[in-house]
Amino acid sequence: MRSNAARVLLVLGWYDYRLHRGIEKYAQEHGWRLSEDLAREKVIPWGWEGDGILAWLGAGDDLADFVFHARKPTVDFSFRRPQLKFTRVLEDTGGAGQLVADHFISRGFRNFRFYSDAENWIYNERGGAFLKILKAAGREGGWLSWHKSPAYRTDRKAWQRKRAWLAAELKRLPKPVGVFAASDGLALEVLETCEGAGIAVPEEVAIVGAGNSLLAVDAMRTPISSVDTNLEALGYHGAEELDKQMRRKQAQVRPIRVPPARLIVRKSSDLVAVNHPGIARSLRFMWEHCHEPVGVNDLAQAAAMSRRAFHEAFVANIGRSPGAEMQHIRIERAKRLLTESDEKIEAIAEKCGYQSFNSFWVAFRHATRMTPKKFRVQWGQSTLAGSPFSS
Repeated sequence: MRSNAARVLLVLGWYDYRLHRGIEKYAQEHGWRLSEDLAREKVIPWGWEGDGILAWLGAGDDLADFVFHARKPTVDFSFRRPQLKFTRVLEDTGGAGQLVADHFISRGFRNFRFYSDAENWIYNERGGAFLKILKAAGREGGWLSWHKSPAYRTDRKAWQRKRAWLAAELKRLPKPVGVFAASDGLALEVLETCEGAGIAVPEEVAIVGAGNSLLAVDAMRTPISSVDTNLEALGYHGAEELDKQMRRKQAQVRPIRVPPARLIVRKSSDLVAVNHPGIARSLRFMWEHCHEPVGVNDLAQAAAMSRRAFHEAFVANIGRSPGAEMQHIRIERAKRLLTESDEKIEAIAEKCGYQSFNSFWVAFRHATRMTPKKFRVQWGQSTLAGSPFSS
């Protein structure tokens, strides 16, 4: 620890309390003096003197101009201005896209859309990653872009025109369709538009947002699935990188990406989207019985098909074997139990249908590239202090 406490300025042009909480945790552990985040009040602290800056450079040019001319070690959580050579700690948008693509594909979707309403770097990255991952998996998706629509406007009628445009676009899409919205607010917009247009969610349109930021989401009639983008770890890791830069006086050139924590599945996307009724029944059987020793014969029986016909139809509709899909479902269940409960790992292995701890350990490490214990330490909701970001 320094003999004199480091003085660190926060200028977050975009704010989320979880990002702030991660920064605060690192500051407390290392004896920093954090400034008040004046940017929240749109105050530019010209003349400030200190050791380093943690910034989220949003749309305001005045804030970016101040940070550039301060000539202090800086970490930027935004990629809006790539020409400014700051160290950047950013969301792993590719990881978010992978989570959503895997979620939709595993439920049998064949139609996909990404929805955004502004020219925003993180929206563009999320959408681009999502569609690229779908293409690599042999699926095609499209982009619903309000800001590129001929109907786009910004006057007092913009809200009504936007909803009318979105309703028309959603009605035209082939069903069922999985929609990944660029943010939770936009996911809510899709949900409300569907409800107003008489489009069933999730039966016709399944929705996933990003950020896990909606208030009282579980009290909604249709709670919205969302990617937890791991903002607390983002803040903590950003503070850690600033500390390195203040000590070494050297900026990290390539952006550092922090993986999302998980996809939180709720009613808005919890659907088997398969036109084949037998395969749909087998998938539902998998989810309901994944904690039991289930074999191909059990699945074929649930589908009311012969074993050979079932296997062929499953691969044709889902894109992977029944065994691979069961493994995927069990690993996803294990992830939830590891991060949301304090149960022993041995008990979790049994609850996920594994006959031994060793077989679970091997399968989990193969799927996630980390052990169950390390996964719990890294992604558990209350274990940031023990994460790899603190070492």
